[in-house]
Amino acid sequence: MPRASAAEVLAALAPVIDRRGVRWYVFGAQAVMVYGQPRLSDDVDVTVEVAPVDLRALVDDAVAAGFAEELPDDDEFLAVTRVVPLRHRATNIPVDMVLAGPGLEELFLDRAAPCDLGGVTVPVIAPEHLVVTKILAGRDKDLADAGGVVARQGDTLDGEEVRSLLRDLESALGQSDLVAAFEALLAD
Repeated sequence: MPRASAAEVLAALAPVIDRRGVRWYVFGAQAVMVYGQPRLSDDVDVTVEVAPVDLRALVDDAVAAGFAEELPDDDEFLAVTRVVPLRHRATNIPVDMVLAGPGLEELFLDRAAPCDLGGVTVPVIAPEHLVVTKILAGRDKDLADAGGVVARQGDTLDGEEVRSLLRDLESALGQSDLVAAFEALLAD
C-alpha cells in the first residue's frame, strides 16, 4: 500500500488525467507495492497516452491542480526522455509523467487494471508488465522489485507472457540477458 502522501499525489493527479480522457497507468514503486514487496519511494511514476498537441493542456491542468512543472527549458529533454517531470506542491513529491509510445506501452495501457492505492482507485500496470519494465531497467533495486513481484504473485503470474515480451525486447535491443534474468528470479 502506498504511503499516505503518495496517495495524496494520486488523488490530485487522477482527476486531472481522467478529465482529459486519456488512458494512463501507475508503474514503478507504487505498482511494486500493489504486486510485490513494500518499499519506500520518493516519487510517483505514471505513463499517459496523450497526443503531442494535447500535452500542454494536460500539464497546465496539472499545474492548476497543485503541481509544479519542472520541465527544463530545453525542448530536447522532452524529445529524448519522453518524461514530463512534475512536483506535487503540497507534499513535495516528484511525479514522472512518461509519454506513452506505440507498441509495448500500448499493450501495457490495454492491460492496466484499476487498483485501490491508499483510498484512490487508479489504473495500475499489470504485474507481468511491471516485471518486464523492472528487468529492462536492470538496476539492483529494480531486479529486487521484480523478484518481489514474482515471489508474491507466484503461480498467478503469466510467466510465458513475461518471457515472450522479454524475448521481443532482446531481439529489438540486441540483448540476450533479459529472459535469463527472469529465469534467475524464478529460481530464487
